[in-house]
Amino acid sequence: MLIYDTTQSLAQLCRVLRDRGARRIFAKRLSPNDNSKNQIYLGGDFRVINLLPSAAPVAATSGKQHKPIFKSAMKLLWMDASGTLFRAPEAQLILYPQYPEVRLSGFLKGAARSPNELLASRDEGRVLVLGVTAEGSVIGHVVPAASAIAREISELRASDATGVLIRIPLAYEPSAEDPRSGVLSALCRIAGKGWIHGWRLGADGSRLPCTARNCVGVTLESELGISPNARAEPDFDGWEVKSHTVVSLEREGTGAVTLMTPEPNGGAYTLLDPVSFLRRFGYDDKRGRTDRVNFGGIHRTGVRCAATGLTMLMDGYDAASGKIVRSDGMLALVTDDGEVAASWSFAGMLAHWTRKHARAVFVPALRDLSDGTRYRYGSRVMLAEGTDYSLALRAIADGVIYYDPGIKVEDISFAPKVKKRSQFRVARGNLSSLYHTSTTVDACRGGNGSQ
Repeated sequence: MLIYDTTQSLAQLCRVLRDRGARRIFAKRLSPNDNSKNQIYLGGDFRVINLLPSAAPVAATSGKQHKPIFKSAMKLLWMDASGTLFRAPEAQLILYPQYPEVRLSGFLKGAARSPNELLASRDEGRVLVLGVTAEGSVIGHVVPAASAIAREISELRASDATGVLIRIPLAYEPSAEDPRSGVLSALCRIAGKGWIHGWRLGADGSRLPCTARNCVGVTLESELGISPNARAEPDFDGWEVKSHTVVSLEREGTGAVTLMTPEPNGGAYTLLDPVSFLRRFGYDDKRGRTDRVNFGGIHRTGVRCAATGLTMLMDGYDAASGKIVRSDGMLALVTDDGEVAASWSFAGMLAHWTRKHARAVFVPALRDLSDGTRYRYGSRVMLAEGTDYSLALRAIADGVIYYDPGIKVEDISFAPKVKKRSQFRVARGNLSSLYHTSTTVDACRGGNGSQ
């Protein structure tokens, strides 16, 4: 049995979670049905999997009708009132695409100590607090309805919630500031610097030059103190920061934004070496550069790409209902004869999409190539919150998100040099369709000037 101090405050609990490594904190008000028998309901869409880290989803089925589900193991650690942690080895998220919804399962099984009495109860007003660490663990703590923490959480504003999860500021105090203020203040500072020569932050903190095409994003991240890496964590203060080039900082951009870059995990792409794949499915460089083969062009669902002769299809997805009907389904590029050149499993795409898309800020930038490579970042940014996988799949089915690869091999006949970049992109004007809420604000006016 775990003993809970009903007089402890929410601020005190947040400090303990921070001391245990938490970088983000959420709370879930438990309903009577949220118990060890029925699992814990985490939302009527897939937004929660952008917030709580878990392993790569595995396709499975449930029930006699073999309905499609995905299972994703979670490293859940229960914390008692003394701050001691106990592993719940069987904890996992279960995703039900047919509803859709997400539930937490197996959270008591195998744990040396856990909040059994509170989670076996059907009492109204219990609260589950979850702290997410940089290492991908989730620290769980349950408090009873009579606790001071539960009363404080009941008074938090509903506007700072993602589905059923309430976001609690990491340095919570009853008078905590707007959770957007940190990232907006930083972006205003960068916008005020004017033109910035492209650079990247070295692992040792050094300032290194950056001249590649992706340096518009690398430079912005470096200005925010972020080293280039492949972390699955949001970039800054809980926000994923994405930049995109525009022709003017005074009006909305119309260019494309890269959303994710997952490599195919099926089809000929995985069976052949890169050079053989490009010889078979690529085409000679259209600018006349000799000994070079490309694989590019915009691929939208149901439309044959003239450059590659491939058509992108969604196998196992019902466009009419907007739901996955087979958990082993995939997004595939197929030839006219039906051969799969490359494919992405729904489970694999799900894992990639959930990494950094819970909260995103999109920053416009000008590029100047006349004096080396310089960038200037605008203060009018788009804040987007609350995406989920079902919105992404719908956008792919409708052709709003498209596949735009940049794959090539140079010197193919004697010393092949391969460059691979599989990217899914969206027009700037369509970004809002991927999020439940979005607004354009002026970072230098404290988030005012929304549209």
